[in-house]
Amino acid sequence: MAAYSIGLTLYNLSQRQSAQEVSHPPRPAGRLVWLHAPTADAVARLAELARRLVDEDGFEMLMTCPDPIPVRDGLVWVPPPADIFGDVSAFLDHWRPEIVAFSGGELRPALVIEAHQRKIPLIMIDAGNPYLLRGRDGWYPGLTRSVLSQFSHIYAQDEEAARAYRKAGAALSAVAAIGRLEEQSAALPCLEAERDTLARLLLTRPVWFAATLPETEENAVIAAHKVAIGLAHKSLLIVSPATAERAGPLTDKMTEAGLSVAVRANDDEPDPETEVYVIEGEAELGLWYRLAPITYLGGSLSVSGCIRNPLEAAALGSAIVHGPNAGRFEKAFSRLTAARATRLVGTDRHLAEAVSDVLAPDKAARLAQAAWIVASDGAEVAETIIATIRDLTDGPG
Repeated sequence: MAAYSIGLTLYNLSQRQSAQEVSHPPRPAGRLVWLHAPTADAVARLAELARRLVDEDGFEMLMTCPDPIPVRDGLVWVPPPADIFGDVSAFLDHWRPEIVAFSGGELRPALVIEAHQRKIPLIMIDAGNPYLLRGRDGWYPGLTRSVLSQFSHIYAQDEEAARAYRKAGAALSAVAAIGRLEEQSAALPCLEAERDTLARLLLTRPVWFAATLPETEENAVIAAHKVAIGLAHKSLLIVSPATAERAGPLTDKMTEAGLSVAVRANDDEPDPETEVYVIEGEAELGLWYRLAPITYLGGSLSVSGCIRNPLEAAALGSAIVHGPNAGRFEKAFSRLTAARATRLVGTDRHLAEAVSDVLAPDKAARLAQAAWIVASDGAEVAETIIATIRDLTDGPG
């Protein structure tokens, strides 16, 4: 306890002056859950969690982040209080949360200690390695251990992070490695009646989908499909150009290459003689991911990188073929690669070989199952966190 007191004293001395006086918006009338995000990246992963707590449980949500964030009904954003006891106390007096959920691993000692003294439950979610508030680094004996001991639940992103919390002094019973939250539900919707109709038309055909295909990759996909037809003459390619403007030129290019093309925008249906089905836009991507056992992710062979989140296809049971350029989805691809859940294509000329190989039903099924497990992890993480919040707040609002 003495070491903790010394550490807290030194921490307090590191910033004695209060931040400027803050005028908070009115507190919502209902029961309030407070989520704290140290970065905008963390906000993106908390947004779906917040939505569910509002829509399913009727809670009001307070989200704090140093930077402004998009808000929706039931959610209020404000910057977090300075981690000084006077500021924290005034903040808690105004907002009166039923629970505080930190994320990412950031520790705010004054806030944690004040909330604990008020008997407000504290949990850490989507947690990387623990660290003190940026800009307040220093030597504070016993402080981190004492702060971590106030958390009833610490949900780490992986076992490495879980070990870091245990080593730093968190209660062993509080720490669990449950995985990462996902930014949003990856399972895109579709009209089930439309899916059933098309599934009957395509029942016995090998089908693959080139999703959001940029012009620079069109020739590679045409060449790959010709090889696929040579191996299985009923093979069908569903292709979505990256821009609506490319639909017409791509249709012409496919026809000039000797392929039989149908166009969804013309109300065509993929009859038994159709070799390519050109579709447009993003509204029906959930439909095509469901219908195609294999998806090639457009842009991943280009310098610009993959255009769509690979977890969208993974969540709907489509095996993923992709190039080396992950674009802004590097973390998602890393998880899928670690699970051996995709087929990587090094260059344009290897695409045909990869697609032809994965068209074998057993190989497509193995990749799709592994990818689905990865895509489902985030949903299970959210369920665990929501259940914990319900338990600690005596149920839905």
